Amino acid sequence: MDKPVENARMGVALVGAGMIAKTHVAALSAAGDVARLHAVVSRRPERAHYLKEYCHGVEPVFTDDLTGIVNDPAIQMVIVATPPSVRNELISALAVAGKHVLLEKPVGRTTEEAVEVVEICERAGVTLGVLFQHRVRAPAVAAKRIVESGELGRLGLVEIAVPLWRDQSYYDEPGRGTYARDGGGVMITNGIHSLDLALSLTGPVTRVQAMTATTPLHRMEAEDFALAGLTFANGASGSFVASTAMYPHRTEVITLHFEKGSLRMDKDTLVLSRRDGTSEEVARTAPGPEEGILSSRYDWHQAVIEDFIDAVRTGRKPLVTGREALVSHRLIGAIETSSRTGRPVDLPA
Repeated sequence: MDKPVENARMGVALVGAGMIAKTHVAALSAAGDVARLHAVVSRRPERAHYLKEYCHGVEPVFTDDLTGIVNDPAIQMVIVATPPSVRNELISALAVAGKHVLLEKPVGRTTEEAVEVVEICERAGVTLGVLFQHRVRAPAVAAKRIVESGELGRLGLVEIAVPLWRDQSYYDEPGRGTYARDGGGVMITNGIHSLDLALSLTGPVTRVQAMTATTPLHRMEAEDFALAGLTFANGASGSFVASTAMYPHRTEVITLHFEKGSLRMDKDTLVLSRRDGTSEEVARTAPGPEEGILSSRYDWHQAVIEDFIDAVRTGRKPLVTGREALVSHRLIGAIETSSRTGRPVDLPA
């Protein structure tokens, strides 16, 4: 007798073999109790063979045949890690075939495209999740617990800083930093992670006054600098600054100022500073798993993948739904509009 589907490993395909693909393959290998990677889809499968060194166990098939993936009943979910310029038709084919979709950010190049992706999956009745892995970091989990407890009182001020450096070679990759392929620059490619995490703690923004620019430090079409003043639905004020022209490269920082204290969170730590002058480190990111051939850790992706599989099996919502991801997309769109017009932009609460 066959093993029940709900107790078997979920069949997975990965579409896209770019920079982030090795992290997905390593994460899926580590999640081998609940997932099995059947196939990697790439326009040039021979160029994806480098991913074999990140596989443990049975190697996936490397193919350019998306139709085969769509029609394969052994594959229940697909991780889509392609540029956003080739998403909608691909996701439509997967959704109609009943495949659940876990997307690398962003959902689309524009808010309109992102909404279309969300609605495609909703109409088909498949689960759509978005890989905002910053939410599973220990500092982020602890910050959410403290914020939701209400112990610090009312939120008054928010600082979101994304001070990054990218060499020109980063933007020399064909399509990188263009509207046609990526949908923009630093905001939609880099800053969207911090925006998503911050908004999951603060609630939505209702007004934006912003400017964006392409500095002389990069040759690129879209922005490498963005600055915005924010008004939140809960009455707090805030700022968002993001750039890939800030040398040396530093970590993203989110600081939330409440009535009774402040939370300062970067990728490694969460520090609580109380109004009585005391402070403590509430959480620290644990060392990543040993993976000498991998330049970045994969355990955060693994956690999101495992959460998504459990969500599909139990019928609950995944960590970040496609519709929830639209909140950051709409904020980025408002920042772009405000910069272009020089006027404030209001968003619905």
